[in-house]
Amino acid sequence: MSTSFSHEITLIVLKLMGVKKAFSRDPLDFKKIRKQDVHDPKSAFFKKSSKQFSIANSTITEVNPELPAKKFVLFVHGGAFVSGPARHHWDVIRKISEESSDMVWICNYPKAPESDIREISKNIGEVYKRALEKFSDHEITLIGDSVGGTLIAALTQRLIQHQEKLPKRLIIVSPVMDATMANQAIDPIDSIDPMLSKKGILSAKKMCAVDMDLSNTMISPLNGSFEGFPSTMIFLASHDITYPDQKLAVAKMKKAKVDVEVIEGENMPHIWPFLPVMKEAKLAFQEILNRL
Repeated sequence: MSTSFSHEITLIVLKLMGVKKAFSRDPLDFKKIRKQDVHDPKSAFFKKSSKQFSIANSTITEVNPELPAKKFVLFVHGGAFVSGPARHHWDVIRKISEESSDMVWICNYPKAPESDIREISKNIGEVYKRALEKFSDHEITLIGDSVGGTLIAALTQRLIQHQEKLPKRLIIVSPVMDATMANQAIDPIDSIDPMLSKKGILSAKKMCAVDMDLSNTMISPLNGSFEGFPSTMIFLASHDITYPDQKLAVAKMKKAKVDVEVIEGENMPHIWPFLPVMKEAKLAFQEILNRL
């Protein structure tokens, strides 16, 4: 499939920014990566429509529509467990808020290596419980990109295991489904992935897992069950090292009779629907807005 000119420009920008280089180190230089974090956007939009508060050890930014919200989005950002949210996450939140009538929470959860996957997962669970105090389960959508997708997939598995209320829908963009990165199909993609490298991602996972086995479902939801999952929309990208494990997850969802909608980006990079400028990203993101 041919790609747009804006796609080619995006790849050039990613290379100039040194994204792949940053994610090719072991140990991962998380302090350098965090320099791109944006914790409190200063734009007039967010000053007018948002407020911040804490749940457990997470900072929540609540963004409200002009009219009273009838639905709710919990957004769990990516960043390899060590960083974020970044500017593109705030752009996504703004677009969702402007194009829907939903209240949006973006969850800035504790990060590795200061916090491990147990602490991070506990925080995500506490935030979801608080959301259920404000909205009914059938009014809630969970959205996550990269490890944000990992966290909401693993959260859903725990909710099902404990017979707790499920959100209406999951929207997961380029989720990291298996922290071990042991799938041999990853290796050929590593050389063409413009953003991520197996070496750096494994380093980040080890920082987050600490003494936990990387195959544990808390950090590798691929190894868990997808029975009983709510309606799920998942975005895959063929030039993304997390793609082979996403394909396996989709197969397990289909076998479990999950109502799963798969949107696959041929020749696209990691988290492609959230990348700025790119024509393919704009079209993919519109599909998310259509579901909301």
